[in-house]
Amino acid sequence: MKAQDYPQPVQELIARLKRMPGVGTRGAERHALWFLQHGRQDARALAAALTAAADEVAACPRCGFFAMKGELCTACSDPTRDSSLLCVVEQPTDVLPIERCGMFRGLYHCLGGKISPLDGIMPEDLTIAQLTERVRAAQNCEVILAVGSDVEGEATALYLAEQLAGLNCRVTRLAQGMPAGAGLGQADAVTLMRALEGRRGL
Repeated sequence: MKAQDYPQPVQELIARLKRMPGVGTRGAERHALWFLQHGRQDARALAAALTAAADEVAACPRCGFFAMKGELCTACSDPTRDSSLLCVVEQPTDVLPIERCGMFRGLYHCLGGKISPLDGIMPEDLTIAQLTERVRAAQNCEVILAVGSDVEGEATALYLAEQLAGLNCRVTRLAQGMPAGAGLGQADAVTLMRALEGRRGL
């Protein structure tokens, strides 16, 4: 006797949903069944939105952030942006937290990752060559390295600083230290060291 199971399309849907980050087997099954039982119109709308995003969105040819295919992203196409400020991030998803703080009015450059030999990611796998081209073209710009503070992020920042050293630009790194609302007892030694190094007058 065959055991009862979902029809093949439902099994395929569950398998696809399971591939999403943070979605396990039970969560994928719950989502799939909700679409079938309560949200068939939502399912069709979601399918259309996913198709449109997959077909129409690509990396901005200049900075690597998300943009409509064949077009520059909103920042790169904005003539009021300060082209003398270039913020370098690891991934396109790192752009929006900086944008949402409302303080930065320059341009961005997405590396596509960070140098990590153990994971097989070398400098030539990132958009470092495109970054140096942009810096050469900009002249007298400031390059803000907004990469992570983990081992790979620090190695990437040091490598970028070396690559940009001979160019006509100022290289800076995001300040690191105590998070807002945190006490000294919650900070690790590295965080405290960087907070002391980055101290400023009042």
